[in-house]
Amino acid sequence: MTIVVGYTATPSARAALAHAIDVARRDSHSLVVVTGSRERGQRDGRRLDEEQSAELDRLLAESGVEAARVAPETEDEPAEQVLEAAREHDADLIVIGVRRRSPVGKFLLGSAAQRILLEADCPVVAVKAPR
Repeated sequence: MTIVVGYTATPSARAALAHAIDVARRDSHSLVVVTGSRERGQRDGRRLDEEQSAELDRLLAESGVEAARVAPETEDEPAEQVLEAAREHDADLIVIGVRRRSPVGKFLLGSAAQRILLEADCPVVAVKAPR
């Protein structure tokens, strides 16, 4: 069985990764970590820098679970990148991080989490970062 988790350099994504690792370890599932962002080749605070990428590699190596990283080369929205990885890897579960946003923020910027929740072909777990 496979778990797909979307990962960026944010507290909510770190919480999602921790939850996904716990579930994968407990249930002997493999893990696919999607590390995409919105705009390739442009400055994006969600894109992993070298230090964050090395930290992710360390966390995955120490997790004790079979894990693969996927860094989409497309400029698709993050939701599409996670959904595509879930389809390609025949995911049994998707884990995403969520954060609080105002209704206006959701209206103007959309909601990747909402799209994943509504369009995924498998169960989705939404994880909030601790305050």
